[in-house]
Amino acid sequence: MGSGKDVLLLHGYGSKKESFYYQIKFLSRFYRVTAPDFPCFGASGQTEEAWGVSEYAAWLENFIVAARLNRPHIIAHSFGARVAIKLLSTRGALADKLIITGGAGIVKPRTPAYMRKVKAYRRVKKLFPRFAEKHFGSKEYKSLSPLMRESYKKIVNEDLRAAAENIKNPALLIYGRGDTVTPPDEEGAIFNSLIVGSRLELMEGGHFCFSENPEIFNHKILTFLSER
Repeated sequence: MGSGKDVLLLHGYGSKKESFYYQIKFLSRFYRVTAPDFPCFGASGQTEEAWGVSEYAAWLENFIVAARLNRPHIIAHSFGARVAIKLLSTRGALADKLIITGGAGIVKPRTPAYMRKVKAYRRVKKLFPRFAEKHFGSKEYKSLSPLMRESYKKIVNEDLRAAAENIKNPALLIYGRGDTVTPPDEEGAIFNSLIVGSRLELMEGGHFCFSENPEIFNHKILTFLSER
C-alpha cells in the first residue's frame, strides 16, 4: 500500500501480516509499505522441511529481490527481528534502516531446573512418546505440527549475538516496558549493546506494544525514519 520509499514489515512467530494493521494504515500515507506472511504463517504455504532462521533469512533475501524493494526500511517484530538480524548481518546493503520491536534471538543460560526437565522429557519420550508430547513443553509448542515443532526448536536455539554485532544499518529498538516474552532489560539491552550506534526506547505495553499503543509507536518510528 502507498507510494514512495519502501518499508518492509516482518511479523512475529505464530502471527501474520495483519498484526501490523495500524502501522500499514499509518505508514502507507508516507511510504510504499509491503507486509508479507512468512512461509508457514498466515496465508502463505507450508515448507517441505523444517526451517531455521537461516532458511527464513534466505527466503527474505529472495523476497526483497522478487518484490523489487529498493533498500527498504525494515520494521521487524520478535521472530521477524531474528530473520532481519540474520540477513542484515551479512547482507546489510539490502536494506536501509532497521527498527526492531520485541526483538528475540538471545539464548539465555540453561538453569539446572531447565536441564533436569529436558532430561526427564527425553527419558519419558523413549517410553511414552505421546505422553511426553502432551505433558512437556510450552502451550505454544504443543499447538504446533510435527514439522513446525522441529522448526521452532531450530529457531529458538540459535543465539544471534554474533550476527547482531555485524549489523551496520542505523537501528532503533523499541520494547514494551511490560514485555515478559522478550524483556527490555534482557533482549533489548543486549541487542542495544551489540548493534553499534543503535538506540533503545521503551514505551508502555507488552510484547505487542506496537498494536497496544499504535499512536505512540507510530510516532517513534516516523521520527526515526525521517532522521538523516
